[in-house]
Amino acid sequence: MDQSVAIQETLGKEENCIVVSFEPRMVSKIFIYTHRRMAITADDVSLEDIIPITLDFAVVEGNFLLILIIQCLTKVFYLALSIFPLTFTLLPFGSHSRLFLCEVNKAWSGRVNCLWSVSHNSQHLAKSSKAFEHFKEQNIIKFYNVFIRNVAQIREERDDLVRSSSHTASNKAQILAMPQFGLRDNLIRCELLKSEDSYTYLENFRFFLGTYNVNGQTPKESLRPWLSCTPEPPDIYCLGFQELDLSKEAFFFSDTPKELEWMKAVFEALHEEANYALVKLIRLVGIMLIFYVKKEHAEFISDVEAETVGTGIMGRMGNKGAVAIRFRFHNSDICVVNSHLAAHVEEYDRRNQDFKDICSRLQFRQLDPTHPPLTILKHNVVLWIGDLNYRLSDLDIDGVKDLIAKNDFETLHSYDQLKRQIDVQAVFVGFEEGEIDFQPTYKYDTGSDKWDTSEKCRIPAWCDRILWKGKNIQQEHYKSHMDVRTSDHKPVSSLLVIGVNRVNPEAYKKTFEEIVRNIDKMENECIPSLIYLTLLTLCKRRRMMSYFDSEFFMQHHAETLNLFNDGQVPCQFEFIQKPNESTYSKPWLTANPPKGFIAQGASMDVDLEVFVNRSMAPDLNCGKQEIEDILVLHLERGKDYFISVTGNYLPSCYGTSIYSLCHMKEPIQDMPKETLLELVTTDEKPLDIPKELWMMVDHLFRNAVNQEDIFQQPGLRTEFAEIRDCLDSGMPDSLPGSNHSVAEALLLFLDALPEPVIPFSFYQQCLECSSSIISMLPQFHKNVFNYLAAFLRELLKNSANNRLEVAILATIFASLLLRSTKKQDLAEKRKTQEFFQHFLTQHSS
Repeated sequence: MDQSVAIQETLGKEENCIVVSFEPRMVSKIFIYTHRRMAITADDVSLEDIIPITLDFAVVEGNFLLILIIQCLTKVFYLALSIFPLTFTLLPFGSHSRLFLCEVNKAWSGRVNCLWSVSHNSQHLAKSSKAFEHFKEQNIIKFYNVFIRNVAQIREERDDLVRSSSHTASNKAQILAMPQFGLRDNLIRCELLKSEDSYTYLENFRFFLGTYNVNGQTPKESLRPWLSCTPEPPDIYCLGFQELDLSKEAFFFSDTPKELEWMKAVFEALHEEANYALVKLIRLVGIMLIFYVKKEHAEFISDVEAETVGTGIMGRMGNKGAVAIRFRFHNSDICVVNSHLAAHVEEYDRRNQDFKDICSRLQFRQLDPTHPPLTILKHNVVLWIGDLNYRLSDLDIDGVKDLIAKNDFETLHSYDQLKRQIDVQAVFVGFEEGEIDFQPTYKYDTGSDKWDTSEKCRIPAWCDRILWKGKNIQQEHYKSHMDVRTSDHKPVSSLLVIGVNRVNPEAYKKTFEEIVRNIDKMENECIPSLIYLTLLTLCKRRRMMSYFDSEFFMQHHAETLNLFNDGQVPCQFEFIQKPNESTYSKPWLTANPPKGFIAQGASMDVDLEVFVNRSMAPDLNCGKQEIEDILVLHLERGKDYFISVTGNYLPSCYGTSIYSLCHMKEPIQDMPKETLLELVTTDEKPLDIPKELWMMVDHLFRNAVNQEDIFQQPGLRTEFAEIRDCLDSGMPDSLPGSNHSVAEALLLFLDALPEPVIPFSFYQQCLECSSSIISMLPQFHKNVFNYLAAFLRELLKNSANNRLEVAILATIFASLLLRSTKKQDLAEKRKTQEFFQHFLTQHSS
């Protein structure tokens, strides 16, 4: 649920906020929610009722009838301007409320009057009287009456602090992107974006960016030395925290009381010469991002979305990863990212991989749900903060401290891993960072300014960083704050002055009208057409082929298709479904973007991406499916183009059943496909456990029982590919890669099994904590379960060195060995952990 302090502050003592929501793709129900406080978790929101509706928005069950009749389609635009400002004082931040009203407008377009009305349907009075009285108590009629009063009069002045989408001249182009508008209006939007310089001007705003790794501590001191260090109050605060809570409860169940504690400490420390509204808060385990704005700027914030991505073990665990918030401020799109990357001096390659994963996997949904999501780098301005964990290399601790004592930060910076990786364009390409003229921010003895005196005696490093990407950005300060001593890190801040695009309404109107006139002349001149420009050939034809050679399990492969509009009019394209198919492509294939708009004489790159995951691998391994598909590229008012996609998938032990692997004594890639499709049991005795599983466990037993953070720190993707290839094609004496990469490869192997170690049919019995169920498992599955449990008990015997705990191993492995065919709730997850934990402790000494 979206959040806004602005809403909370406008509520009276006994009032609740009433929220209307609906399903965007299947408009069949209206959901009525209430909440009193800022909605942070599901517990803060009450679902009051669900009202069934028909597609024309008549209430089926009859409590209320909501009717919107408008004179003609052109009235939609002007009606939106009058209704939306009021609506967003009642609905929370984000695109949900805007989508709801868009659907209302679309459903009732083309009618003849302008009227909102609320009525009670007497036919269902007896049946619904209780619900009706409940809604009366919740002031729902007052809620709708406000709609009626405000349709008649466009309010020139507004009292609300924040609206989730202000449809003013600054973003009228977004209205044209709504589903009820077609090719013509997409063209208008495109032309408006191309002509943006003609109707916008730059205005500077002060952004305060801060990052603080709090090491699991609670606030022990005021944060004013950090957050109120500027003479003038900033316009916007974007504050990132890492390691908010290091407890096992936070790691396993993502719940922590420290969120509210640090929110309170932040709010009390904001600059006292201004009033601020909380726009958004997003958290992933211990990574939290808070976004405040001056109240006078709040109405110009729109399109707020927040997302998270974990980069911990198996790419899922949220102990490392990123949270991000994107928003539109006036006419500029801005994205703020707070990340916590992999630790340890030697793991800079892993940090590089984390950065790339965050950029590719963290995506924001758009206003129009049919449009492809936005990635981080597709914004005018990107602000990146966090504990990036890059260290100092090739210099011992005495050399580091000597340069710090001399304040020779320029020389010290030359040893910085992040600087070196940026210099070779391995990460943060196109980003900027201010000059570092403050001492390293890590690691200190908690509560002091002394360098780490623990047994590990960590080398000081600039772990905590702030970077940016975009035009018209100037940095006024970049510094650490030594007076804040709660953590073993020091907080860092940067004050950026960012030129934001504002709209000149008169210039906008002139540009808009000129674009419309030009399009009117252009329409219906000819049929759109395309030229396909591939990496190898230029051909104008309606059929073409793309070939992917040697596809592997969990290995991303993309080919770029360049579409050039050689016609006389703009074209809108989309990959469409074939007859009797629910999607436009097979699940292993995606086109990015799947739809788009190309202006006359312009071009667009479309990436055809192949990626085989655990759900697709089983049928590809045994030959039931092939890398073969045909994409249909449709041009609106034009032709269909057919693209044949073929490839060669190499079978893998990943995604192959335990039974099949136990009957394979040769590497899987040496087995004929006919044999894989229909394994025939021979007189030869099968293996007790899969040889691939034995190789990984044996490697870890010999090399990693004392490895710190084993099964908690991810490996490298490149090393996983080498390990997979070794398992699939041969039997080497030892596996390549680090211990962490082998450990993650083992987890991925278990995750990819078509039938888990404990088969689905035994799941419910295991939830009842019946340990005797293991003896009833199929023989090969029982062997694997006992083998893994014995290995993990050996690891726990060395917990003093590897820092493993029973609860950690139970959490990680229970989700892999004991899976449900349905999504597990929190109670089920706890039961599976308790079940497997029994086997980790019953025989341990």
